[in-house]
Amino acid sequence: MRILVISTLLFFCLSLVVLAQSPRFTAGVARADITPPPGVELWGYSNRSGPATGTLDSLFARVLYLDDGRNSVSIVTLDLGRSFGRPQIAYVRQRIQSANHKSDDVMFIASHTHSGPVIDEDYDQVPGWEQSALDKIVDAINSARKQAVAARIGVGYGQAILGHNRRYIQSNGSVKMLWRNSTGQPTGVIDPSVGVIRVDDQLGKPLAILVNYACHPVVFGPDNLRYSADYPGAMARVVEESWSNQPVCFFLQGAPGDINPMLDKTPLVENADAEMRRVGETIGSEVSRVSRTIQTEVASNPELSFASEDLHFKNRWSQESIRSAIFAAYGPNPAKRYFRYLNDPIVAPVTTLVINKQIALVGLPGEPFVGLQLLLKQRTPLAATFLCGYTNGYIGYFPTIRDAVAGGYGANTIVTRVEVGAGERMVDRGLIHIYRALGRLKDKPEQP
Repeated sequence: MRILVISTLLFFCLSLVVLAQSPRFTAGVARADITPPPGVELWGYSNRSGPATGTLDSLFARVLYLDDGRNSVSIVTLDLGRSFGRPQIAYVRQRIQSANHKSDDVMFIASHTHSGPVIDEDYDQVPGWEQSALDKIVDAINSARKQAVAARIGVGYGQAILGHNRRYIQSNGSVKMLWRNSTGQPTGVIDPSVGVIRVDDQLGKPLAILVNYACHPVVFGPDNLRYSADYPGAMARVVEESWSNQPVCFFLQGAPGDINPMLDKTPLVENADAEMRRVGETIGSEVSRVSRTIQTEVASNPELSFASEDLHFKNRWSQESIRSAIFAAYGPNPAKRYFRYLNDPIVAPVTTLVINKQIALVGLPGEPFVGLQLLLKQRTPLAATFLCGYTNGYIGYFPTIRDAVAGGYGANTIVTRVEVGAGERMVDRGLIHIYRALGRLKDKPEQP
């Protein structure tokens, strides 16, 4: 009997050790207000009358920290026109790795609001508001990490039609830019799918709700001189307030390079504020509905796989043609940042996060056309795969090969710097990252 008791106790103790050493999927959330003071130049429109005069709604960085017991990744969404430059991203990564003594990774995804501050790539000196924002984000990541709890995760899908394809291909094959589509006429390919990821604590209480959708946040036009997250901010408020515990709602912008809201650039005199809220409430209501249908699950074998790979592309245009286009588009004294259009080669990081071998985010550093999003969905081995634009950098538009041939804004203009086919190549690398994360690509040759 004594031997049996000792054996039972030994088995129980060993079980506790195994449980203690088993990997555990944890998550934490935080947010930081990164709204600049008035007086900063605004992103996206070259015909504005001046810098920002005030704030309509605050701009936030939202942090979702994920940890599988071995690796950790912070998904940071930004109410900004683009994500930060490479030196600034490296600064954040270095600080959190130094503080946490582990190789934490960071995935920045900007919403692309045109009512946020201008961000550059290489500064003589980082603007004060941006340095403050970077430091707040470091603090928010560390806060989310400290508050991380055992978590569950699940995915759901809905639909919403907020926008139209602004490149209308006419019967003769030429492209007519249809920026505004007040009648809602069919114009071209869109992706109406709303992808929703819900992260809960162990009791099933939502911590984070992530939304993937493809549409430019340009309800506001150049006459708006107030900081605003545009419709993604209104959407987040609707979703958060629909839950009693108010989880943090994240917007993962998709591939909206050719997708505009129906009432694009609504003038302030036509009550643009109300239109922005209406668009946000439309998608917010759908997200709230879908989020309640999601059954989150505990990962039996949690695993985060993060890959960031730099691809090098040729500049699509000759140096002479680029210089001429810069002066033609921006006047005799263009801002220094426009001369980055001369870079050759162009470095484009492709960022891929695979969560528990079930959910994949593929991030491209600019403005992908919606056709690339549909291409990724068609080819991925994971049903829950989401393309995210404006991720970990910004190098302009990525049209599909077909769109580059047809032409139009974003397809063959100065803001489209990468060589034709770059978008498809980036999607290919994201797919390869996914297959590697799933263990389905061999790392050595088979014996003949």
